[in-house]
Amino acid sequence: MWSYMKSAEPSVFTKTTADGVARVRKSKGKFAFLLESTMNEYIEQRKPCDTMKVGGNLDSKGYGVATPKGSALRTPVNLAVLKLSEQGILDKLKNKWWYDKGECGAKDSGSKDKTSALSLSNVAGVFYILVGGLGLAMMVALIEFCYKSRAESKRMKLTKNTQNFKPAPATNTQNYATYREGYNVYGTESVKI
Repeated sequence: MWSYMKSAEPSVFTKTTADGVARVRKSKGKFAFLLESTMNEYIEQRKPCDTMKVGGNLDSKGYGVATPKGSALRTPVNLAVLKLSEQGILDKLKNKWWYDKGECGAKDSGSKDKTSALSLSNVAGVFYILVGGLGLAMMVALIEFCYKSRAESKRMKLTKNTQNFKPAPATNTQNYATYREGYNVYGTESVKI
């Protein structure tokens, strides 16, 4: 896009926003002007009402309020702006000054960005995912518990059967060690042959 714009004759670049808007109005639909969305929405609501925003925003940026480093105003200003945004007051002010008081009349709500105050319905998806993950984790834990219980039960049954096993005594005991129940862990007794 940049190389096309750079090589276009006549040049598509303008020195000011006002020059770009004037060129759009004179071109009768043959020229488009890229500009910041807030300015675009403002110009769209000014007479002679012959411009419009096409498509969505190319990028999303926010505005900030600058304070000196370490200023005590930083936190209160941040909290106030966040509170106004959550309550939908910033959107109401934008609609009031951009659309309701515009020179071109109120636009339909489909052309405006759809934003609303932060509410539970805005973040419900996060809670659905959380509850779903919790349910899945509980199900996996139950399956793991059942599997380990069954394996332990089989192991205990096998150990019990092994402990009850007693070999038949040998008929000729001269060359064989006598069978003794249990193990000599400490090695204090010896078996003679």
